[in-house]
Amino acid sequence: MKDKKFLSTTELADILGISRIAVYKKIKKGQIKAKKIGHDFVINRSDLSSVFGKELTQGEKSKIEKGVKKIVKEYGETLRLLGLE
Repeated sequence: MKDKKFLSTTELADILGISRIAVYKKIKKGQIKAKKIGHDFVINRSDLSSVFGKELTQGEKSKIEKGVKKIVKEYGETLRLLGLE
């Protein structure tokens, strides 16, 4: 899924934790930028930052990366075992 350029309305609904109808309503209101293909809409992955409200700054990205590294260092074995289940 990560290598896809576009998301369907269903995929975006799953990511946002809302219904597909709610995604359609947001598209109609202009809150989500989408392209109509046939009878359905697709959302460009590059437009997702506008869906979530903002883009991360470099500082925020660094904080997240630092936090992930810390978690992996401290809980790496536990995470590995959970991945096996």
